[in-house]
Amino acid sequence: MKFFSTSQIRELDKFTIENEPIASIDLMERAAVAITNKYVELFKSDYPVCILAGPGNNGGDALAVARMLLQRKYRVTAILLSSDSLSADCKANYRRLEIQFPHSVNELTKKFIDPEISKDTVIIDGIFGSGLTRPLGGIYADAVSWINKSSLPVVSIDIPSGLQGEENSDLSVPIVKADYTLSLQFPKLAFFFPENAKFVGKWELLDIGIHPVAISSTESNYYYQNHSDITQLIKPRPDSSHKGTFGHALIIAGSKGMAGASILAGKAALRSGAGLVSVHGPASNRIIVQSSVPELIFYSDKSEDHISEVRLAHSYDVIAIGPGIGQSAETVAFLKEMLAKLDSPCILDADALNIISQNKEILSIIPKHSILTPHPKEFERLFGSSKNAFERMLKAQEMAQKYRLIIILKGRHTLIATPDGKLTFNSSGNSGMATAGTGDVLTGILVSLLAQGYSPENAAKAGVYLHGLAGDLSLASQSKESLIAGDVIEHLGRAFMTFHFS
Repeated sequence: MKFFSTSQIRELDKFTIENEPIASIDLMERAAVAITNKYVELFKSDYPVCILAGPGNNGGDALAVARMLLQRKYRVTAILLSSDSLSADCKANYRRLEIQFPHSVNELTKKFIDPEISKDTVIIDGIFGSGLTRPLGGIYADAVSWINKSSLPVVSIDIPSGLQGEENSDLSVPIVKADYTLSLQFPKLAFFFPENAKFVGKWELLDIGIHPVAISSTESNYYYQNHSDITQLIKPRPDSSHKGTFGHALIIAGSKGMAGASILAGKAALRSGAGLVSVHGPASNRIIVQSSVPELIFYSDKSEDHISEVRLAHSYDVIAIGPGIGQSAETVAFLKEMLAKLDSPCILDADALNIISQNKEILSIIPKHSILTPHPKEFERLFGSSKNAFERMLKAQEMAQKYRLIIILKGRHTLIATPDGKLTFNSSGNSGMATAGTGDVLTGILVSLLAQGYSPENAAKAGVYLHGLAGDLSLASQSKESLIAGDVIEHLGRAFMTFHFS
C-alpha cells in the first residue's frame, strides 16, 4: 500500500473535494462516521467520554464525533480549546453540535481547566492533526499534560496531538500518549519509528474514501506492505516440478561454537521451498549440522574453526554469507576475495556486515542488487550514526541508491530500502522475535526465495513478510517471552498456506 507525506495528504483531500465532488464539511462528516464506528467497537456506552477538540479540522472531526456519540446515547463531555480562531469546518461542526445538543460544549480560550470526570472515562484527543509544524504551547500544552497525567485510556484522531507527521527531532515537547490512534486513510510516516511508539500506541487505518485517482496518480516513495501485497508476489508451485526447478542455495555460515547459525539458516531455506540447500562451514561443525538437519548438504572448510576459503565446485543459484562466521583474519580475506568474484546478487548478514563495517572499501565491490540485512547497530557501524530513526531511514535510502543495494533494516516495522529510492515498511512480526537466531532464519528465507527465481526486491519484500508472519503464527502456541527462532521456522509452512495455493 502506498502512503504519503502530510503535505501530500492535504492535496489528496483537496483533489477529493474538487473531483468527487464533495464539500469539505461532508468529507469531515465521512471521517467522523468512520471514527465513531471504530470507537463504538472499542468502547461500550457504559464508559463516559471526554472529547478534547482543537481549533482546526482535527477539532472539527472531534466535535462531529461528539455529536454522533451523543446520538448513540454515550455520556459525552466535550471541551473546545480555542485560543486560536476556528477553521470554517470546525466552526460548522461546533454549530451543529450546539444546535442538536445545546450547552454540550465547554469552550476554553485562555486557560485549561481540568474537567471533572469519572475514573472510568475514555479520552478522545482531537486537539491537533498531522499538519502540525511546531511544538504545542499555552492552553494546548496544558491540555496534553492533563491527558498524559490522567492515566485514562486515550484515543487520538488521526495522530496524537503534538506529534508531527514525519520527523520529530525533539520528543520532550508536549505530545499526547495515546493507547489507540485512528489514522484517516493512510498511516503517518512517524508511526513507523520506534521512539514514537509510546505516543502512537496501537494504530488502525480508517477508510474515508479519498479519491482513488488521486491516490494512484500521486507519486510517493513510501509503502506499507500487508498480506494482500505479498499475495501478488508469492509464486504458485507447479505440479510438474523437480528439485532442480526450485534452485540450489549455498549458505556460508558458522564458526567454532556457532553451528546453530548454519542450522537455523539452512533449515529455514529448506522450509521456504528451495530445491537444494548446501552449507559451507568449518570442519568442526559438520557432524553437528548434518545430524541436526540431514536434508542439508554440508561442505567442510579446510579450517576446523572458521571460514577460510570456499571453492565453488558446484553451480549455485545464489549465495548467502555471514551468519556466525566470526571475524578472523582468514575470514576477512575470504569475504573480500569471494565478493570480488561474484557477478550476481548475494545476501550478506551478521558477521559479513561486521567485517564490511571494518573494511568499508568492500561496499564498492558487492554485486549490485545484493541484499544486506543489518539491525540498527550493524547499520550504524556500516553507514554511521543517526540522531533518530527518521534520519536513519533517509540514510538507508541514500545508501541503497548509492551502492545499488537492497537494505533490509530490521526492527518492529522492518524497512526495505531499494535502489530506486522506494521505502517499504513491513506489517508482520512481533516483539517475541527479538531473540537470538531469528536473523539467521531471515537469511535462510531470503536465499531460498532468490534460489527459486524471485527478483532480489520481491525476495526481500516477501521474505521479510513471511518471516514476520511465521513469527505471528507462532504466538498461537508460544508467548512472546518463550518464542525462539526455531518456532519461526516451524511455522513457515502455515505462513505459506495463508496464500491459498492448492
